[in-house]
Amino acid sequence: MRRAARVLLRAAPLLAAVACAPAETLNRLTPDEGTTRLAGLAYAEGPAGTLDLYLPPGGAARGAPVLVFFPGGGWRSAAKEDYRFLGSAFAARGWVVAIPDYRQVPEVTFPAFIADGAAAVASLPGLREARGVAPGPLVIAGHSAGAHTALMLGLDPRWLAPHGLVPCRDVAAVLGLAGPYAILPTRARTVVAAFGPPPQPADAEPIAHVRAAAPPAVLFTGTADTLVSPRNSRALAAALTAAGASATLREFEGLGHLEIVGAIALPLRHVAPVLEEADASLRAAIGKPRACA
Repeated sequence: MRRAARVLLRAAPLLAAVACAPAETLNRLTPDEGTTRLAGLAYAEGPAGTLDLYLPPGGAARGAPVLVFFPGGGWRSAAKEDYRFLGSAFAARGWVVAIPDYRQVPEVTFPAFIADGAAAVASLPGLREARGVAPGPLVIAGHSAGAHTALMLGLDPRWLAPHGLVPCRDVAAVLGLAGPYAILPTRARTVVAAFGPPPQPADAEPIAHVRAAAPPAVLFTGTADTLVSPRNSRALAAALTAAGASATLREFEGLGHLEIVGAIALPLRHVAPVLEEADASLRAAIGKPRACA
C-alpha cells in the first residue's frame, strides 16, 4: 500500500490535469503507437450510430481478438473520441478495438442505449470484412455507464438475440471498469434521468441477469472510487461466482473513478497496471472452455 501511495503522489499533477480535462489531456499525451484509426464508421442511422475502429500495427489484425469498448459518461455525455488513448493502447497490444457512440439522455432513456450497443456489436463482422480484417474472439467492455451496457449485453441475452447472436456462444469475455452493476432502486438524478424514478425496472441492471453460462467477466474497480462504489464490482463478481460462472475481480488501491481508465493512457501507466492486467486477464478468459445451456 505504501508503494501505491508513493506512485499516486508522484503522479498527482497529471492526475489533477486528468480530473479537469481527461479526454483532451490523455489523448494529447498518448501516441498512436503505430496503430490505425478508422473514424466514423456507420453501424446505424443517425449521428450517434457511428464507431471508430482501431487496428494493430503492421496489419496484425488477421484473427486478432476484438474489443468493443463503450464509453462512460452517465448515459448523457459519452463520446467515442474521448477514448482515443484507450483504442490505441489496446490496438498496440494486438487487439482490434471498436469504440461506438450511442444515443443518450435526454434523447432516449433505457433501454435504447443498450439496443444501440447491441447494434454496434452486430455490425462488426460486416465492418471488419469490408476492411479485410479476419474475425477473432469478441470481448465486450466499457467504463462506468459504458460498463453497464457491456455487462448487460454479456449477461442478458435478449439484446443480442434480434441480431442472431448468443452471449454464451458469441461473446468470449466481458470487461467492466468501475461499472454500476447493482444500483437500483435509487433516486440519484443521473440514474433517474436514464432509467426513470423508483421503482426502476428490475431487469435494468447486470446483476439481475447472472447465470452459469455467462461469458467470463473481468471486473476492475478502484478503492477510492466515490462516484460508482466498488461494492458494485464486488457484488457482481460474487453473484457470478456463486452461479458457477467465471469472474475475475481486481481492486486497484487508491484509484478513483477516472483514474481506473486514465491509467491505460501511456503517461499514467506507472500509476497502476490496468492495461497490462486487463490484456492478460482477457486473453486468459478467452481461452476458458464453458458449456452453453
